Amino acid sequence: MAKTISDPNYKVIAENRRARYDYAIEDDLEVGIILMGSEVKSLRTGQSNIAESYATVDDGELWLVNSYIAPYDQAMFGHEDRRRRKLLASRRELARLWNETRRKGMTLVPLVMYFNHRGIVKLKIGIAKGKKNHDKRATEAKRDWGRQKQRLLRQNH
Repeated sequence: MAKTISDPNYKVIAENRRARYDYAIEDDLEVGIILMGSEVKSLRTGQSNIAESYATVDDGELWLVNSYIAPYDQAMFGHEDRRRRKLLASRRELARLWNETRRKGMTLVPLVMYFNHRGIVKLKIGIAKGKKNHDKRATEAKRDWGRQKQRLLRQNH
């Protein structure tokens, strides 16, 4: 997901760093999000949080639930800070997401909210399976061993 620094419009708004710790991400998908004007203004100032949120498929539509976008003070018509926001995905992607969540017991976790190169708000959601405590410990041990290995390689050269 690394973008070039020369792109002035690309900007990460909110990141769910805990998602990769709590879930095993099997696939990810970039979707659009329907926002009000005051929400976009608030996002430009970087006042949002997607850590406690999740995505769900209801009646053939994809929704982002419990995401926080701070109210924008100078807005004439404000918005609710934790309202359900509709996500935009193709029908084929929606069918695949519904299939994954209903039949295979997966969940949809928002990973990153950002402005793309055109300045449009996008959301990357991951199709994930929850990790058990022993899975989390194994991931942590693997990460620690990787750090230790890099440290040893640096000392030898």
